[in-house]
Amino acid sequence: MPRQIPYIIANEGCERFSFYGMRNILTPFLLSTLLLFIPIGDRTAEAKHIFHTFVIGVYFFPLLGGWIADRYWGKYKTVFWFSLIYVAGHACLAIFEHNLEGFYLGLALIAFGSGGIKPLVVAFVGDQFDQTNKNRAKLVFDAFYWIINFGSFFASLLMPVLLRDYGPSVAFGIPGLLMAIATVVFWLGRHKYVHVPPAAPNPDAFSSVARTALLARAPGQSRPGLWVAGAGAVAALISLGLTPSIGFVIAACTALVLVLAFGGVGVSMQLERARGVHTDVAVEGVRAVLRILIVFAMITPFWSLFDQKASTWIVQANAMDSPLLSIFGWEFTLLPAQMQAVNPILVMLLIPLNNILLFPLMRAIGITPTPLRRMGLGIALSASSWVVIGMIQLWMDGGDHVSILWQLLPYALLTLGEVLVSATGLEFAYSQAPASMKGIILSFWYLAVTVGNLWVLIVNSAVKNDVVGGWIAHSGLSPIAFQMFFFAAFAAVVTAIFALYATRYKMVDNYRSATGQP
Repeated sequence: MPRQIPYIIANEGCERFSFYGMRNILTPFLLSTLLLFIPIGDRTAEAKHIFHTFVIGVYFFPLLGGWIADRYWGKYKTVFWFSLIYVAGHACLAIFEHNLEGFYLGLALIAFGSGGIKPLVVAFVGDQFDQTNKNRAKLVFDAFYWIINFGSFFASLLMPVLLRDYGPSVAFGIPGLLMAIATVVFWLGRHKYVHVPPAAPNPDAFSSVARTALLARAPGQSRPGLWVAGAGAVAALISLGLTPSIGFVIAACTALVLVLAFGGVGVSMQLERARGVHTDVAVEGVRAVLRILIVFAMITPFWSLFDQKASTWIVQANAMDSPLLSIFGWEFTLLPAQMQAVNPILVMLLIPLNNILLFPLMRAIGITPTPLRRMGLGIALSASSWVVIGMIQLWMDGGDHVSILWQLLPYALLTLGEVLVSATGLEFAYSQAPASMKGIILSFWYLAVTVGNLWVLIVNSAVKNDVVGGWIAHSGLSPIAFQMFFFAAFAAVVTAIFALYATRYKMVDNYRSATGQP
């Protein structure tokens, strides 16, 4: 096992405590303190909008971090300098607890810093391995994901209590301190890491091959791919033009999705035209990336379900009964935000359980637990968790008093889905990415989370529409129950599509050789 791995794992544990520490109390803080000037009937919707906008930012900025690391600074320097911005963001949250503009500045800095380093730490872990020890990589990726949830568990358990008992300055200040420690630990290992240098300007880079494919002419043929890409650009401009009515975040993110989707289709239609101008290896590399992006696109509904456990599920928990619990003589009432601690503790249990029991059992009955099969099953389980949470909401809407402990079942289903999707996705993304694009391909993996949260904003905005509101009223469901069942159906449909695509996907192996070459 590479001796530098403990520095990266320790850094990740502290960083994840800091991130989830502030993230998991963000919705309760917005509802109880920062948004009191908003009418109570609109406060929940506004808190959800702010929360998911913040998450969109966190998972959008990996594009910037990946590009800077791949082209200029390398992974280590990019992680270090973005971490300092991250620390400054935490400081703003602690200082500007009652200042709207200052608090939003802190959220923006955290989104920028956290997002910038997010894809690089994972890729940096992969860089420490080569063909001689790549069999250890899966264990480290699992350990990496385990330590993420170790930090998340204690943050989810402690931060709501600190927010209640000591106020937002302490509750947001402690995560900032942990982020500062994470940065120092990462710096201490600087001389032990394998530093893969930034890629030199490459005439066969993904963007160059894609541009050639779109613009190249073929004798006697039109350029249908270019027309498709152009249609995407026009649709993106139309989306931006709707900013006054749908908001900048929804308009801009939708525009980005349209450009990527139509552009990707256009490139795939004319990719063969790039041969001769670019090497066959480069053309096949672009083809591989486009295939990976299709997988990423189908993961987005999972994220729209998963991230709402820190918004929609907390809103539901606020209206549930919290029983008095006793553990080793210590009596306490479970806070709604503390239910999120169930997720990381289950992850820490399920990752080793899957490796020791579930996956060997699958192999024993002749089913190979390939990454795509694991991810497909994970999406299906997330859909089932939202069916359960929707049923709970129906009981509450019917006037029943429901214990907050009923959320344990949907949390268990969602967490098992998360382990199968997210932990596997990190391994899948690194192994499938061509050597020159590992940072940026992981950025696209995180961009899937942005798109997932975009679906949430779109649905929340649609619910406010009079026509959609009429449909919901006619269904006999409350708006929150309607959304729960809608997202469950959304994920179920995508699960079926994912299963069909997985049967046609051909896995590749893009780990470094023992000599350091791709």
